Amino acid sequence: MSDALLLIAGCLNRDAPYLQGARGRGIAVFAFDDATGQGELLSETDDIDNPTYLGLSADGDSLFATSEVFNRRESTVSAYGLDRTSGRLTYRNMQPTLGSIAAHTTVAADGRHLLVANYAMGEGGPDKSVAVLPVLADGTLGTAVASVAHTGRGPNAQRQERPHAHCVKQAGDVVLVADLGIDRVLAYRLARDGGLTRLGETPVAAGAGPRHVTASPDGALVFVVNELNSTVQSFRHDGAGGLTMVSTCPALPEGWRDSYCAAIHLSPDLRHLYVSNRGHDSLAIFAVDPATGGLTARGHVASGGATPRSFAITPSGRHVLVANQNSDEIVVFRRDGESGALQQTGGRLKVGTPMIVEVITR
Repeated sequence: MSDALLLIAGCLNRDAPYLQGARGRGIAVFAFDDATGQGELLSETDDIDNPTYLGLSADGDSLFATSEVFNRRESTVSAYGLDRTSGRLTYRNMQPTLGSIAAHTTVAADGRHLLVANYAMGEGGPDKSVAVLPVLADGTLGTAVASVAHTGRGPNAQRQERPHAHCVKQAGDVVLVADLGIDRVLAYRLARDGGLTRLGETPVAAGAGPRHVTASPDGALVFVVNELNSTVQSFRHDGAGGLTMVSTCPALPEGWRDSYCAAIHLSPDLRHLYVSNRGHDSLAIFAVDPATGGLTARGHVASGGATPRSFAITPSGRHVLVANQNSDEIVVFRRDGESGALQQTGGRLKVGTPMIVEVITR
């Protein structure tokens, strides 16, 4: 496994009333040495507004970035070519996402479709929760070929006044969508032509606010982080969209309030699960039972900055890179593969308002 990686950060560059500052330029690409934990800036592009989530093709040659701009009734997603030697990005094209406040994107397992979740605020415009866009042979994006709109609301009047699709991921052959606004994880089948067929839905606790989903490579285990009640849940997946809950654990120490979960990732060895807490400014660590999906809390580590919105684990599992949104830096942690514990290396990559960070082999 190569130690030469690229670290790619999407950074806020336009103000939004629900975020604290916008000090980034756009998309920043760093070289990162997984052996030493050192990184250096290779390139930046400022030809995109608020790239708050990124998706990468399996071959690493294409990057897709959502634009989350407040008060636009329809968001966009942009396609770039990525030169992994120089780290330079080449703009290809842009397409609308059929909804506002695009919050998440994933390249489908077939490599031919891009899945986008629109958080959505207010009314008007196409107002779709999820859109499917074709990835064309030249790496550009075609216009959306399918979409779905969720309905309903939750008990939290401020955050759950309507559907808020926050994440779209695949678990095996099934597309799972975490909808924070309606306290549901919805399951779809993705057809060869990009069509979506509803399979079912799994409720979480009222007011929990499911934000992000991750899954084991075979899709048999699914993990959900709930933003509003700061919990983490594990599920067994029947392969057809049915989820059976295994564990529910708090993501915060007892007594903590005014903190909101953000990102969730499994370690490459599938032995540990990590969740970031904005407010408590920490990563929660859980041991995972690979047979059952059961979770055991293993404590917390300070994120090394303010508001850890995103983080990435290197393919080797050796390092965890934490994007601290409101302290303008990515903090490097060394990960202990046996215990799952994290320790700061002293490495810090300066970048304005990092919202999302991804890593790929160079």
